[in-house]
Amino acid sequence: MVRGLALNSLLFAAIAATAPVSNSPPSSISAAGSASPTDDPNGILWLPNSDIIPEPERETLGATVIGPQNVRIDLMNADLLAPPTTDSGDIPNVKWPMGLSHNHLLSGGWTRQENIDNLPIAKKMAGVNMRLEPGAIRELHWHKNSEWAYVLKGNVQVTSVNQNGQNFIGTVGPGDLWYFPAGIPHSLQATNDTADGAEFLLVLDAGDFSADSTFLLTDWLAHVPKEVIAKNFQTSVSEFNNIPSKELYIFPSVPPPDNQEPPQSPQGTVPHPFTYLLSQVPITPLSGGSVKVVDSTVFTASTTIAAAEVTVNPGAMRELHWHPTQDEWVFFLEGSARMTLFAASSNARTWDFQAGDVGYVPASYGHYVENVGNMTLKFLEIFRTSKTTGDYSDEHDCQWLALIPPELVKAHLGLSDETIAAMKKTKQIVVGPASAW
Repeated sequence: MVRGLALNSLLFAAIAATAPVSNSPPSSISAAGSASPTDDPNGILWLPNSDIIPEPERETLGATVIGPQNVRIDLMNADLLAPPTTDSGDIPNVKWPMGLSHNHLLSGGWTRQENIDNLPIAKKMAGVNMRLEPGAIRELHWHKNSEWAYVLKGNVQVTSVNQNGQNFIGTVGPGDLWYFPAGIPHSLQATNDTADGAEFLLVLDAGDFSADSTFLLTDWLAHVPKEVIAKNFQTSVSEFNNIPSKELYIFPSVPPPDNQEPPQSPQGTVPHPFTYLLSQVPITPLSGGSVKVVDSTVFTASTTIAAAEVTVNPGAMRELHWHPTQDEWVFFLEGSARMTLFAASSNARTWDFQAGDVGYVPASYGHYVENVGNMTLKFLEIFRTSKTTGDYSDEHDCQWLALIPPELVKAHLGLSDETIAAMKKTKQIVVGPASAW
């Protein structure tokens, strides 16, 4: 069943990609007359909006399609139709476009999700993409899992009360975060700061999470006798004549006031704020882009999720690396990317990603992320963390080889002394095109 789901994901894997890409091919694209086989035999052969009929051919390998063909899907998945010759063996599908997820339309917004039902390899984390119109509320609820969020557009006011009766209200905007531990009740409401309301990405720290299993206030009270509710709140039964008969989930409401203050609690406010203004954190500039890293060392409430916001310039790449103990859930925000995973035992597979796609990299799998377009690539790397796995961490191929005896490197790879001496002894994270070195 898992194999069937994975193959089905591959078949449909890019219908929803919408990121704008220039029609002019980037330097990394192989094309007849533009690169010799020895210069670039395994570059990506086309981009999603290339004006061609894609064919499963690479140099002397393959043949044209003479049966039915979904050209749009093939354009978005060049490295599935015409994979590089370095691909080998088998790795389960690691790509899922959010646009292929079933959308739940409600009065005031919508929601769709990715979990192991459509990406079986993603066992540690699941994602939800949600939109709220101005004033609309994602109703009071809680989960069995912790919830981490990244705001895509607009502003959101969040509220919560922890198990000690300490409360919290905060407002976050594009590029900002919130985090609610498992079992902590909370609400989400779009402000009217923009005419469009808000859209955001949620990441839950379990791959089998389903939004359908959320604990909702209205759903709960609709299934409790009113006499019991009245006794609980020490009031009359008639006070609850107007409670909803079923869940609200998302519903329209009056936008919250600016700078809303929580009711004063005798227990005070939460000791660790549930929001983090990542948008205000300076980037770390790199030779090929930039990075921001956020984990529990800076966002102290976020104890099970760490993340990096990464930008990669055209022609640059997130360097060869792996994460020793943590699976990586990836969400692509802008641009076009190419990623090859190495799973040991000669198993390697390459995928192409556009904005709105989810990717997944199991712990210890070697990989890179290359910008194959002509605009800046931006994506989120998200990790399930714990006291055992620690906070954000990675190992980099170049730094590893630079910090061991050069004779050992030469014995393995046959590299020159000059090449070994030029290897960087610090993590580069995102490196520019080869010509920049």
